[in-house]
Amino acid sequence: MRKPETLAPAGSMETLSAALRTGADAVYVGGKRFSARSSASNFSDEELAQAAALCHRYGAKLYLAVNTIISDSESQDFCNYIKYTSSIGVDAYIVQDFGCAEIIKKAVPDAVLHASTQMSVHTAVGAEMLSEFGWERVVPARELDSKAIKKICDADIETEIFVHGALCMSVSGQCYMSAVMGSRSANRGCCGQACRLPYSAAENKKFSALSLKDLSLLPNTDELSAIGVDSLKIEGRMKRPEYVASAVNELNKALNGETPDMQFLRGVFSRSGFTNGYFTGNKKDMFGVREKEDVVAARSLIPEIHELYRFERTAYEIDIHAVIAENENVEITAKCGNTYVTVYGDIPDKAQNRPTDLSAVEKQLSKLGDTVFRAKSITADIDDGLFIPMGKLNELRRELAEKLTEKITEKNTPKYSITEYSPSLPKYSKQTFGEKLPLRVYCRTAEQAETAIDKAEFIIADSRIWLCGNVPSFFREYSDRIILSPPRFMPYEDAVIKRISEMKDEYGINRIFCHTPDFIAVGRKLGMKMHGSFTLNVFNSYSAEKMAEFGLEDCVFSMETTLEQLDKVRTAMPLGLAVYGNLPLMLTVNCPIENEVGCKNCTRTLTDRTGRKLPVVCSRFYKEILNPDVLYMLDRTDELKNITFGLVFLNDENAQQTKNVLSCVKPDGKITRGLYYRGIQ
Repeated sequence: MRKPETLAPAGSMETLSAALRTGADAVYVGGKRFSARSSASNFSDEELAQAAALCHRYGAKLYLAVNTIISDSESQDFCNYIKYTSSIGVDAYIVQDFGCAEIIKKAVPDAVLHASTQMSVHTAVGAEMLSEFGWERVVPARELDSKAIKKICDADIETEIFVHGALCMSVSGQCYMSAVMGSRSANRGCCGQACRLPYSAAENKKFSALSLKDLSLLPNTDELSAIGVDSLKIEGRMKRPEYVASAVNELNKALNGETPDMQFLRGVFSRSGFTNGYFTGNKKDMFGVREKEDVVAARSLIPEIHELYRFERTAYEIDIHAVIAENENVEITAKCGNTYVTVYGDIPDKAQNRPTDLSAVEKQLSKLGDTVFRAKSITADIDDGLFIPMGKLNELRRELAEKLTEKITEKNTPKYSITEYSPSLPKYSKQTFGEKLPLRVYCRTAEQAETAIDKAEFIIADSRIWLCGNVPSFFREYSDRIILSPPRFMPYEDAVIKRISEMKDEYGINRIFCHTPDFIAVGRKLGMKMHGSFTLNVFNSYSAEKMAEFGLEDCVFSMETTLEQLDKVRTAMPLGLAVYGNLPLMLTVNCPIENEVGCKNCTRTLTDRTGRKLPVVCSRFYKEILNPDVLYMLDRTDELKNITFGLVFLNDENAQQTKNVLSCVKPDGKITRGLYYRGIQ
């Protein structure tokens, strides 16, 4: 059984050093731009070069997170950044945006791509599609249990799993709460952690219904290794060096068969302890907050933790051989694996008193404590009656260590083929929709679908309508105007794929709504016509073009765009825009209402600290927390440029309300224009 990689986070050079000194096999970092943790210190371009050299000195790898969505206006800067970071030897890029991935591969064809957890891939079929398109590793959604993880591990792609650190309430890449509430987009690296504020199903102003405990799977490392996980990832690029050092140390203990000290880790940092609920399937005790006693405990442990990374860590054992011959320059060679270096000193003197012997050579050449080396063996061929001052031997030892370090660092630094590619927007005309905006209506009930079928271009049928039987009879008649919307989160995809195939065969429905790459993979597998959701986070022309390459017929553009930005997009892919509805703020696998008041007392809403009530929609595998304010753009369709259709997103509207929406009757209550004018950070 192969030992998985220990992958540590670092938000600064000090933290990077702490991770490497405590035994990390790889470290992931972010730069000053394009990183999903913009609040971390992060690394300047010069620091990234230093970080790469330091990692490669230890034989560790450096992964660079460029896991935000980018706009077209940022594409050239992004391309330049990729070329620079490839030139310094970054080992892999962690990517969310398919447009970014396309730019990376055109700029650096042999660059290594890791699919960020923000891509929301959570099935084996999704992972296999990434492998088909050149991705070497996937970081699946953190909400999967051991069986679902094993299935992904069996796919032909490396698998990286979060094993320790903070858990978001929402599936990564599917959270728009911070963006909608404060224009701070998680998909742009600016999450304001609105979920850690008070929310309650019972209007308890002090309850934190959306705050989970920190994850820790360190006691489960044997099982993770057995099912084939390639990399065990610690969360925490915004955490202190002490946190990272202690987590790396305890993870390595677990991987070496020792028992990790979970009480020690809880003292370092936790939110009411730890949870492994997603992995084991036991989600009853997963909620927690940072408490005063947690903070106090951490302070007392800092001096102890510093000892973990106070000194350099031995990364290599080397063999040293010295040749001290009469009338010849002193020659000392070090061998590390297949790597050799030799240094030369002065001609030795005749000994006046005590000649230099093997014991003296061993004593001076073994002093490697300030390096990453330890002498495994020291041998020497020494002629009689010769003398070398200790200071000279020390100088040669230092030179030897420096040269060996340089050679090993160079050997561990990847070299890439960097092209002259420069991003340029496709030369397509702007898209138009004629006099009246065609509408596609996302329906959660059969009543909504039947009401909307006469006025809508397409009905997007939520899985509640068709997944478990009782399919409306009119589905056969209008089969080519119905798009099946699978469950947004489906860790066991086989049953869902089987049902979609049945709907295709029995009802003639051959269209699928793709929420994440998993559903693109399903659509491709079943030979269906594919339509992309805004949850694919298509935010630029390059990712839109990539969707076309995958085979999508059209796609709803990101709801985090501005109308001005959308107007500048150039793609042959027909684009749509969400124009109505209580749009989802979060996709959660855990139920905040059940945790607080139980299923029997379900309130179907969460109340925030201002008294606003957020609708919560329940499905078997997931919940959706919706924006309480209705997005409404149907009275401003003349301002919607460069699109071919609008998406109406229904929640609990009845037949009459559905008719009103499609007749452009402005709804009662508070409406929002979303982010289309104010934008995001």
